[in-house]
Amino acid sequence: MCLRCLGGSTYLMALNKQILSFLFNLDFNVELPEGFEVMHPFKDAETQRVSKVFYDKFYNDDNKRFCVIGINPGRFGAGVTGVPFTDPIRLEKECGIANDWPKKQELSSLFVYDLVHAYGGVEKFYRKFYITAVSPLGLVKGGKNINYYDDKKLQQSVKPFAVDCLRKQLAWGLETKAAFCLGEGKNAAYVQKLNDEYGFFEKIVPLPHPRFIMQYKLKQKQDYIDKYLNAFKKNL
Repeated sequence: MCLRCLGGSTYLMALNKQILSFLFNLDFNVELPEGFEVMHPFKDAETQRVSKVFYDKFYNDDNKRFCVIGINPGRFGAGVTGVPFTDPIRLEKECGIANDWPKKQELSSLFVYDLVHAYGGVEKFYRKFYITAVSPLGLVKGGKNINYYDDKKLQQSVKPFAVDCLRKQLAWGLETKAAFCLGEGKNAAYVQKLNDEYGFFEKIVPLPHPRFIMQYKLKQKQDYIDKYLNAFKKNL
């Protein structure tokens, strides 16, 4: 947990304050390859309001959390709400946070909240986990979502930002004995490579990406939820 000085004494800053300060001050200050753009939802006043309500509600304490590391926000989930894997529908129905955005669903959000329910509900889940991404800001090209690893030059451009963001987040006192990586292919390989170089976590635990499950393995969704729960049980 981050220490701050006040009148000659030190105090612990609650996690919600640190998260919000981090998100609201994100700055992708590296040059992107031609045609790529950064999606920065936290410049929007409503996204800031909703993010503050969410993190004040679920992270107003100094408990350690395990990191769940995604790829980068999409246009219909965190790219709107500012809350990872949480579309406007789940934000309202599952998290109890009213919002005026069009109620468009995002497939990954559907899986994540089924997982949250299986784990014991939003309060229990968010008390144990903090969801972030290799790039906490989204990336687009031609108005479409782009993964940071879709282009070699883009991947190289993202690295300094990704490393800086992980360092800042881990400085809050997050758990480092394991991190869960969403995506068993390119994202897992990239996160593992970063971890080998910088030693952020004792180990990286790859898991199938929610989007992959919902798009290609929907009939086996419960099997994948069980896989997540077993991975949590083994590594927490």
